Amino acid sequence: MKFNIITIFPEIFDSYFSESIIKRAQKRGLIKIKTHNLRDCTNDKHKSVDDKPYGGGPGMVMMVEPIFKAISALKKFEIRNPKSETNLKSKFSKSKTRVILFSPKGKKFDQAMAKRFSKLDNLIMICGRYEGVDERVAKYIADEEVSIGDYVLTGGEIPAMIVVDAVTRLIPGVIAKESLNEESFSFKKEKALANENYEYPQYTRPEVFLPAGRHGGKWSVPKVLLSGDHKKIEEWRKIS
Repeated sequence: MKFNIITIFPEIFDSYFSESIIKRAQKRGLIKIKTHNLRDCTNDKHKSVDDKPYGGGPGMVMMVEPIFKAISALKKFEIRNPKSETNLKSKFSKSKTRVILFSPKGKKFDQAMAKRFSKLDNLIMICGRYEGVDERVAKYIADEEVSIGDYVLTGGEIPAMIVVDAVTRLIPGVIAKESLNEESFSFKKEKALANENYEYPQYTRPEVFLPAGRHGGKWSVPKVLLSGDHKKIEEWRKIS
């Protein structure tokens, strides 16, 4: 699977994507991640990607034309007239490529969406900045708008990292299938109906921990986990 990230700060991603599971997934050829500097799709000497909003208002708005060019290049779409109202969505609706724009008014990102994205061949993410993105990007270019929560961030780069992380874990071969089945939101609806917790408490060695400064106190592992009785352990995990 390919992740293509359009941003004006491509270096932000270098550290996170060079560690742990994501690093191994890339090394094994299970995923490919590429960042694209939006400023490379500009024409002026200042490499401008933003301008003042029509109608007035604070801050700057990211322009539609550089984003159109970036998406068109990734989709190998010939740009005949960048200023036209050509709708890129309809031309690629049947492909396994999806373009998402991070936006506070977008649909909330969750495990179900991550699973849906993991079935794609190519996920293209547009990272906004400043006061927002020209609405024509959402209207004519992006397949959907996505939000990662009800709070304000300075840009779409952290949301892109979150999406890559969550989706990568679901790609076959990245993580053992047994581990995925035990994760918090793997069967969210089923667990909610059964009144079960999404994630049971986990313990490891030592069996008893004596924290410094807590005179006479000790933190112990629940005895049921040491019993070897798998049926009782399973029942305990469902209610804990």
